[in-house]
Amino acid sequence: MRGERTRAEPRPPAPRADGRVGVAGVAAYAPRYRVDAETVREAWGRFDAAGIRSSAVPAADEDALTMATEAAERALDAAGVAAGEIEALAFGTSTPPVAATDLTPRLGEFLGVPATAVRRYLTGSARAGTEAFAAAVDAGRFPALVVAADCPRGEPDSPEGHAAGAGAAAFVLTDDGPTTLEDRAEYGVDYPGTRFRRAGSESVEGLGVTAYDREAYTEAVRGAVEGLEDATAGAVALGAPDGRLPYRAAKALDIDPEAVRRAAAVHDLGDAGAAGPLLSLARALAGGATRTLVVGYGDGAGADALLFSGDAPPVDLALGGGESVSYADYLRLRGEIVGDPPAGGGAMVSVPSWRRSREARYRLVAGRCPACEALAFPAEGACPSCGALSGFERVELSRRGAVETVTTVSPGGAPPEFARQGARGGEFATAIVAFDAEREEEEGRASVPMQVTDADPERVGAGDAVEAVVRRIYTQEGVTRYGRKARPVR
Repeated sequence: MRGERTRAEPRPPAPRADGRVGVAGVAAYAPRYRVDAETVREAWGRFDAAGIRSSAVPAADEDALTMATEAAERALDAAGVAAGEIEALAFGTSTPPVAATDLTPRLGEFLGVPATAVRRYLTGSARAGTEAFAAAVDAGRFPALVVAADCPRGEPDSPEGHAAGAGAAAFVLTDDGPTTLEDRAEYGVDYPGTRFRRAGSESVEGLGVTAYDREAYTEAVRGAVEGLEDATAGAVALGAPDGRLPYRAAKALDIDPEAVRRAAAVHDLGDAGAAGPLLSLARALAGGATRTLVVGYGDGAGADALLFSGDAPPVDLALGGGESVSYADYLRLRGEIVGDPPAGGGAMVSVPSWRRSREARYRLVAGRCPACEALAFPAEGACPSCGALSGFERVELSRRGAVETVTTVSPGGAPPEFARQGARGGEFATAIVAFDAEREEEEGRASVPMQVTDADPERVGAGDAVEAVVRRIYTQEGVTRYGRKARPVR
């Protein structure tokens, strides 16, 4: 079954005029919840995800798009680049919340990326993250933003289900970033059935032929790495569906296993799909690695090899703070044991109406009344302070605020459109949060109603510091509404 091996042709980076494609800022994000391997073992009597100690579990209102937004905002801050300066946006995921829609316009809207920016959207494979990186480089427009986010899932009693994790990584590319993309190559060979997701299914599965899976992975990874002129590196970031395969590939390539272990995110976050190798790259750079080999692997089978060298850029890792959950809570958060939401009865906000208020919902844009100078949120209708009907001046609010008042909503008392969230995540708090204007010269404060996420509602009180993050609000007519929620600052 082994395919004929040929040396992969190197594909040089596509730099700007001065010859550099650099990384100016990096961020990585993982959900706060974790399910431990021992917890799964106690539930099933076994644990079939080799080399994984725990897996990250998305909250009830998280998906690949919300995680991508979090990582991207952190990367832009780390690089000191405004979203409005981005000229190319590339997004890779194998678990899009919508199967047949380009998600880069919505991601760009969440961030404030110009509508004229070049966009590349990669999906359908765990290689999508490294493919997105290569696509952004090939676009040749800088600064560029590369984001990979994933939350694969499998049947609860399967190896894929036991390994399933989540996370996102983002990189700001410029022509003068301290870490340079030195070389890249790719390799593809036909290994059907190694790991796949059927049309219409949300679960990844495989044939379970261990030797076949191992052969596919090793050949694809080795083929891509051998396409590089010099693959020597102090840290090696390998994407893989479990925590054992990277070390098998390292052995085949005569790579020091410590170089893999130094970067590996899979042991603590589980199989993060398309985000996996880039999460490991972020960890390597945060650890000061000056030469890092990255390999993104996609079943089928193919691989991309990227080699980075130079001083480490600013890195923002938000991978800690894991809160362990019981197996029942894990199944509930994943939506495995939640029924369908009730039909009808909810508040109906049409998609066009939601879109008209997108600046307020996505980026906390308020309005200043020209008559009394008070801030209004949202900036529509009459001024709530003086009643003036004059047009509002656009003012962006800070993403950090303070709770003014809060109340708890139980799943049984939630409006129908929030019933599924309540069933998966339990009780949640809603609050009035005060946000100051983002820019110091624009004085003023606005009070914003929003849900509170990632928090025990009983522990949220007036005066608590919170930050506004993009999360799922609810889904109607098959279209998910997204917006900002308040998350306690820890």
